[in-house]
Amino acid sequence: MSPFIRKRLSRRRGALVLRRSAATLTLSIVAATSLRAQMPGMSGGRMAQGDSMAMSPAPLGVPMDRAGSGTTWIPDAVTLPSRHFMAGSWDMMLHGFAFGQFDTQSGARGKSQLGSLNWTMFMASHALAGGRFQPRVMLSLDPWTVTPRGYPLLLQTGEMFRGEPLHDRQHPHDFLMEVGVSYERALTRALGVQLYAAPSGEPALGPVAFMHRPSAMDNPVAPLGHHWQDATHVSFGVLTAGLFSPRWKLEASAFNGREPDENRWNIDPITLDSYSGRFTANPSRSWSLSAAYGHLASPEANEPGHSLHRVTASVMHGRAVGSTGQWSTTLVYGGNKSSESPIANSWLAESELVLDAKNTVFARAELIAKSAADLVVDTAPFSFASDRRFDVGAFTVGAIRELLAFGSGTLGVGASGTLNVVPAALRDVYGSRTPLGAMVFVRVRPSAGGVHGAEPGGTHGRS
Repeated sequence: MSPFIRKRLSRRRGALVLRRSAATLTLSIVAATSLRAQMPGMSGGRMAQGDSMAMSPAPLGVPMDRAGSGTTWIPDAVTLPSRHFMAGSWDMMLHGFAFGQFDTQSGARGKSQLGSLNWTMFMASHALAGGRFQPRVMLSLDPWTVTPRGYPLLLQTGEMFRGEPLHDRQHPHDFLMEVGVSYERALTRALGVQLYAAPSGEPALGPVAFMHRPSAMDNPVAPLGHHWQDATHVSFGVLTAGLFSPRWKLEASAFNGREPDENRWNIDPITLDSYSGRFTANPSRSWSLSAAYGHLASPEANEPGHSLHRVTASVMHGRAVGSTGQWSTTLVYGGNKSSESPIANSWLAESELVLDAKNTVFARAELIAKSAADLVVDTAPFSFASDRRFDVGAFTVGAIRELLAFGSGTLGVGASGTLNVVPAALRDVYGSRTPLGAMVFVRVRPSAGGVHGAEPGGTHGRS
């Protein structure tokens, strides 16, 4: 093929991805803007007291906005930007993000891509039999906007593409990230029960999934320890039962341990072959702590006979900053152990500071033990054993500036840069011991409403 034809094809592919990104962003803008007309009694994202009387009950006083991903909790002192409105006797919530980004990764394994990362979640809440019933749907167009192969991300591993393990790329989310229902009800004045069922959902394993963490919500990039920590947030088949008080929750799940397959548009075969348990404590408005264990049956399609034990722990802290900002920080540990190898550890620290209504900065640091098989460096000309471990790390910083507020949404522009670190044994594989990554992006999301956990009638709001 001539250089001229290759150049023309490259331009056409770039234009197609740009149109896909623009379409995703436009849909998000329309959805966020249209909510303003559907939210009677709301001003600046806060619900008037007259409307709050119609909201579904909060069992034991646990607010709906404490929910992170699946059945996780986040601190009450911080918020995920979302919009609430009433539809008859139903309390409706919408939140989500859409990024249109240019992603470039350096070195011998680096690539560049123009695409869009995005997700939208709808949650409805209604009183039922003395408790709170919640249907949920969470959708993503990632398979279309970053392709079924995902987006370039040095040192990332996990899942498959065309029968081969993905490496140095982050897989796209499935279109049906969550389809499920939750029911919560008080049993006594101090104890309640929660039941959760989802053809696609999240078991009680791991911390709050990264896109739902206030410490990471404006960072479009998945953690490198995703498959050590929170990758089960999309599992095809989940049943969870839990007991909770206003300050703690104890849960157990049966779920499908297999990673999603390469068809990102359907619901995979549903099985309940794995199990997990998690304890969460919110001792105050600013803190949320969790610890979990799970047994995953045959998580990888290319290793059908190999099961995995996963242990996770997390600490989340958040507080308000001024009248329109917040500061949230999360520490996460995740460890994977198979019967054939010792435990592989991962560590993460991340923080996001919303300085005011216009400016946000974020950072993330990671250290993970990944095998030669994970990184796909166990083939010629390399002589590594597939179970050989390498400690790899990454440090990311980024910032966002809000450019435009429209209806119930906001448009911002941002950038992030990543310094990756690999051991000397991988220098030739990556072309450097410190390969770099960078991303520039525009981001659309709902504008923030009232701060989590604000007292009724309080004045601490966000815009």
